[in-house]
Amino acid sequence: QERQSIIRYWLENLRAKQGEALHNIHFLEGQPIIPELVARGVIQQLFPLHEQRILKRLMKSWVQAVCEAQPLDDICDYFGVKIAMYFAWLGFYTSAMVYPAVFGSILYTFTDSDQTSQDISCVVFSIFNVLWATLFLEEWKRRGAEFAYKWGTLDTPQMESLEEPRPQFRGVKRISPVTSAEEFYYPPWKRLLFQSLVSLPVC
Repeated sequence: QERQSIIRYWLENLRAKQGEALHNIHFLEGQPIIPELVARGVIQQLFPLHEQRILKRLMKSWVQAVCEAQPLDDICDYFGVKIAMYFAWLGFYTSAMVYPAVFGSILYTFTDSDQTSQDISCVVFSIFNVLWATLFLEEWKRRGAEFAYKWGTLDTPQMESLEEPRPQFRGVKRISPVTSAEEFYYPPWKRLLFQSLVSLPVC
């Protein structure tokens, strides 16, 4: 996953040199090449290919496995930390839901049909759920921190923070009043017009 992130970062931030052109597209100096080619339709999509051998192994140990623990380390190695963390949380949440399900079933079974008994059991179940939710959140904080430490992402910057700001930015070519270099500029009135006519009505 780290290798793929590095390669993607490298590809998305390939910069054009002065006067460089490709498929009749003339780039500005320092302009990202790949996002421009994607925007112009020269490149349709950019994504890593799957490794069938590893997918088959994950299919057996993860998808087709019944009543077995998820191979979270294998998921992390192949899909990356974000996906592995999601499935770790999903598995933890699913197993934690057993407690309110069992307690609720027992409470429902032994509650009488009269209104007073139902009200009391509702209050008891509500208190149980509040306690369960608190314990669930605290335990997930611990478990999530364990996974983050194990996978080397504890208190480290995410890949998004390492990316350059908006390499896909498009606008009108102009000479920068600050650096006197050619740059892309998107007029504020166009942004305001889009917000007024599209964003605000949709919201």
